[in-house]
Amino acid sequence: MSEPLLSVRDLRAWFFTDQGIAKAVDGVSFEVREGETLGIVGESGCGKTVTSLALLGLLPEPPARLMDGSSVRFRGQELVGADEKQLRALRGNEISMVFQEPMSSLNPVFSVGDQITETLRLHRGMDRRAARAEAVRLLGEVGIPEPARRVDEYPHQLSGGMRQRVMIAMAISCSPKLLIADEPTTALDVTIQAQILELLAELRRTLGMAVLLITHDLGVVAEVCDRVVVMYAGQVVETGTVEDIFVRPAHPYTRGLLGSLPSVGGAGGRLVSIAGTVPSPLHWPDGCRFRARCGLAGDGCEAPQDLVELGAHGRAARCWRART
Repeated sequence: MSEPLLSVRDLRAWFFTDQGIAKAVDGVSFEVREGETLGIVGESGCGKTVTSLALLGLLPEPPARLMDGSSVRFRGQELVGADEKQLRALRGNEISMVFQEPMSSLNPVFSVGDQITETLRLHRGMDRRAARAEAVRLLGEVGIPEPARRVDEYPHQLSGGMRQRVMIAMAISCSPKLLIADEPTTALDVTIQAQILELLAELRRTLGMAVLLITHDLGVVAEVCDRVVVMYAGQVVETGTVEDIFVRPAHPYTRGLLGSLPSVGGAGGRLVSIAGTVPSPLHWPDGCRFRARCGLAGDGCEAPQDLVELGAHGRAARCWRART
């Protein structure tokens, strides 16, 4: 098999605070192949967003630090330890990111056209007129009506769905090889969510780019992803294809997430939930980090759990029961 587009190995992003060391991401490994959509899923506080920011060197240093042994390779190039000039050449060009909240990510004092053309002029060397024409084209491509008029509007003049489309237009402006989308449908109504997901899937097909989708919504994962990484308490607890995860979940946490999904047939019944909350990264539990919330916990869970391969295509789970 050819070398993956993105290879993450033993990624450790720790925050050194006055309260202690918060091990937000603690030994995460995964791969993204060309043209595929990989979903990273888990509750808030599991380390998903910190992982995505660490990939592009966007963590605040200090207090954050990537620990020795962390590796992020993009098209064979090591990004951990790369200087800012190298990272700037990649950001927005070969790797783009759609952030979680477009209203806080877009600059309120510049028109959306100015913010798109800045990327085009920086990475593609366009003059002002050509960049403006391309910005109008991109706004139309992502489904914004009357793009020639909207290009001069400001973020506050657009709806949440339109702002998210502007962020996507900026992200694809240089035809990146990898698009990182961090909760791209958060705070949008269901209809707009579906439109944004359909747009991302269409852009993936037409541009041939890979997508790393960060989400807590398993419904989104089922709709658009090829493979899935399930994170809990700063670690990967299960990996596999979408079919593996939804049909044959191997880790109790994954089964808990799936069990908490409402179903049409269960209308009127009580929603199932996972007891407790994600522990603090300042004090991860000893042994299996999910043990205190797991209904199957036993003596074998007191020791730290390794991520054990269960089959081909990256199938693995961090639970001793998965091997039995």
